[in-house]
Amino acid sequence: MPEPTTHTASFAELDARTFHDLLRLRIDVFVVEQACPYPELDGRDVEPGTRHLWLAHDGAPLAYLRILADPGGVARIGRVVVATGARGGGLAARLMTEALRLVGDRPCVLEAQAHLAGFYAGHGFTVTGPEYVEDGIPHIPMSRTN
Repeated sequence: MPEPTTHTASFAELDARTFHDLLRLRIDVFVVEQACPYPELDGRDVEPGTRHLWLAHDGAPLAYLRILADPGGVARIGRVVVATGARGGGLAARLMTEALRLVGDRPCVLEAQAHLAGFYAGHGFTVTGPEYVEDGIPHIPMSRTN
């Protein structure tokens, strides 16, 4: 398979088909695969400061994350997802590297699924609080400062 292409867009720059496909990937993994019925559409996708970042092959998204603009100039990375058939190929690491390039020197936070804390630590994140359970999955708050 050829190398997936990297895409970045604000909500206003997304066409309807692309937004549909990105939501489909998120729902397929977070709601269906992980059996977490929660409101995937939380209103933050459309905020002016939100950046959607994804890797695609032949137009189909293989991996995705979003960068939110939290108060105080803090960037929040979330909804990090890789399609089931594309896992194990380094796509999540590639996405995180690009996301952190876009974030630059701003402080950055995320809420990691606890079993992925080591992955995020490899990108400079440290644990900032106790583990908690959200939608039946252990999570841990993490941050990165430059």
